[in-house]
Amino acid sequence: MEKNTLIAIVLSTIVLITFTVLQTVVFPPKAAEEVVVEQEIPLIEEPVEKQEVSSSSLTVAYPDDEESIKEEEIVILTSKAKITLSNRGGDVIGYELLEHRDGDAGVEMADNISAQNRAFSIALGEAENGIIQDLFHVKKIDDYTVGFYKTFQDSRSGGKYILAKQYTFKPDDYLFRLDVSVEGSDGMNRLSFGDAAYTIRTSPQIGPYYNAKSNRYENRTFMSFDGNKKKTQVIGEGKTQVYEKDFTWTGVGGKYFEILAVPVQPSTMLDVEFSTVVEVNNYANAQVMLTRKAIMESSTKDSYYFYVGPRTEKDLKIYNNSQDNPWGLSNMKLNESLQSSGILSWLESILKFCMELIYKIIPNWGVSIIILTIIIKILLFPLTKKSSMGTLKMQELQPQIKEIQDKYKDQPDKLNMEMSKLYKESGYNPLSGCLPLLLQFPLIFAMYNLFNNYFEFRGAMFIPGWIPDLSIGDIVPLPGNLPILGSQIHLLPIIYLASQLIFGKVTQSSAAAGGNNTQMKIMMYGMPIMFFFIFYNAPAGLLLYWTVSNVLQLFQQMIINRMMKAKRAEMELNKAAEKKVFVPRKKK
Repeated sequence: MEKNTLIAIVLSTIVLITFTVLQTVVFPPKAAEEVVVEQEIPLIEEPVEKQEVSSSSLTVAYPDDEESIKEEEIVILTSKAKITLSNRGGDVIGYELLEHRDGDAGVEMADNISAQNRAFSIALGEAENGIIQDLFHVKKIDDYTVGFYKTFQDSRSGGKYILAKQYTFKPDDYLFRLDVSVEGSDGMNRLSFGDAAYTIRTSPQIGPYYNAKSNRYENRTFMSFDGNKKKTQVIGEGKTQVYEKDFTWTGVGGKYFEILAVPVQPSTMLDVEFSTVVEVNNYANAQVMLTRKAIMESSTKDSYYFYVGPRTEKDLKIYNNSQDNPWGLSNMKLNESLQSSGILSWLESILKFCMELIYKIIPNWGVSIIILTIIIKILLFPLTKKSSMGTLKMQELQPQIKEIQDKYKDQPDKLNMEMSKLYKESGYNPLSGCLPLLLQFPLIFAMYNLFNNYFEFRGAMFIPGWIPDLSIGDIVPLPGNLPILGSQIHLLPIIYLASQLIFGKVTQSSAAAGGNNTQMKIMMYGMPIMFFFIFYNAPAGLLLYWTVSNVLQLFQQMIINRMMKAKRAEMELNKAAEKKVFVPRKKK
C-alpha cells in the first residue's frame, strides 16, 4: 500500500478514535513455483575481480564484410501495442498501448527515452556502464518477430563474438520474449567484466506522465518477487539502489500500468538495480536494470519475458495457467504485483465483486460507488447505533462509577472487581462503544484501497462536464486564469469539507465549555480543513466515496440523535420513578 494511502487512513483512524473518546468520556452527549525453463545452462563459477571500466573501452565494432549498416526503425503492430524499435543497439524507442488512452494518444510505456538510455537496451558489464550505441543488422522473421545482430571484437583479448537480440511478440498479448545470445569465436571463450557479463534494462519511465510533486496519488514502486513473497521499494528522486536477493520476477509499477521482467533462468542473474536518476527535462526515471552473471562459455542464450501493460487482475493472472496464455506459461504469479490491502485483500475482492455486480445493472461506475456505499452504511447502521447507545449507558452509570472509584481509589484490585460487578449487573460492556467502530476499520482500509486504485475507474465518466474521469480530480472550469486557483477548481473536496463540518456540528456536545470547547473546535474545524488539503487532488472516485459516506453518516447521526433523545427521556422517567418523584411533562 502506497505512502499516501497509509497517511490518509492513519489520520482517519486517529480522528475517529479521538472523536469517539471525546464523545463518550470527556463530553458525553445529552442527546510459487519458478517459471518452467527450457534447459539449464551450466555455469563455471570462477572468482574474478570486478573491473571498473568505461563503456567505450569494453568493445570495439569489428569491421563487417557486408555493406555498412544504416540506421532504421522497425514497427511491430499488435492488437495491444505499437512497438517502435531501432537498430541502434536493437532497442525499443516507442511502446504505445493502443487500448488505453493518455490524452489524444495511447499510454506510452517507453517514456523518457534519450540517446543514452533506451528501453530494453544492453550495457556490457555492470549497470553503471553506458548502453551499446552500435548499429545492428536487422532480420525481420515475421510480423511479430524481429532480430538484431552484430559482430564485435573484445578490445582486451582480441576475440570476436556475435551479440544478438530477438524480440518475439504475440498478436493479442501484453507479454513478449527477448532472447539475448552470445556466440564467441577466434579465442573468445567468455564474456566477463568482473562478475558481470551484461546488464539489460527496462524503459527509463512508464506512462502516463505525471508530476510527482502535485499528483501525490500517482506513484512509481519497484517490486521483486521470490516465488512466495513480494518486496516493494519506493526510492527518492535521483537515487539508485541495488537489490541483491533472489527473485523470479522484478519490475516497476505505477498506479495503473507496469513493466515486469522475468528471466527464464533467475539463477544466472547477478543483481538488480533500481534507478530514479533524473535524465530528461527534470523528469525522474523509474527504471530497473538486471545484471547477468559473467558468461564462461563460448556461446550462450538467455531468455527474458517482459510484461508491459495494465496493472489488472484479469491481464496478469492468465500467466498462472498454461492454457490461458499464448506462451504456455504457468505459475508466473505476476498478479502478485497488484496493489492490494495486504491481509485484507479478500475483503477488497468481495467489495470489488459487489461493485462490479452493481455495474452490470447500472453501467456507471460513479453510481456503483454510491449504491455500494449506501448498502454498506445500511449494513453497518446497527453497529453505529449500538455504539451511540453504549455512550448513553456509560452516561447513566457515571455516578455509580465515580462513587466506586472514590471509594476504592487506594485498592486497585477491589476497584476492578467492583467495576466488573457493576458492569455485569447493569448488562453493560465497556467495549460496546469502541468495538463496533474498530470492526469498521478493516472495511475502511479495503474500500480506501479499492476506490483509490481500481483500474476500471481510469477514464470512467460519472457526470459529463464535471467528473469525466473517476481516476483524477473533478473539474469545474473558472472564467479565465485566476491567481492561486488557476483555470479550474475541484468541487468534490469542497462538498466533502462541508459535509465534515456539518457532521461535526450535529454531533458536537453542547456541554463542552472553556478550554474543552477549544479542543472540540479544533476537532470540528481543524481536522476537516486539514483533510480538505490532503484530499484536494485525490481521485474523484475516492472522494465520491468519502463524500457520500459523510452525507449518509450525517443522516444516520440525525436519526440516532432522535433515538438517543427518546432513550434519554425514558431514562429520566425511570430515574424519577425510582425516587418516587413526580416529573411534569413539558407541553408540546
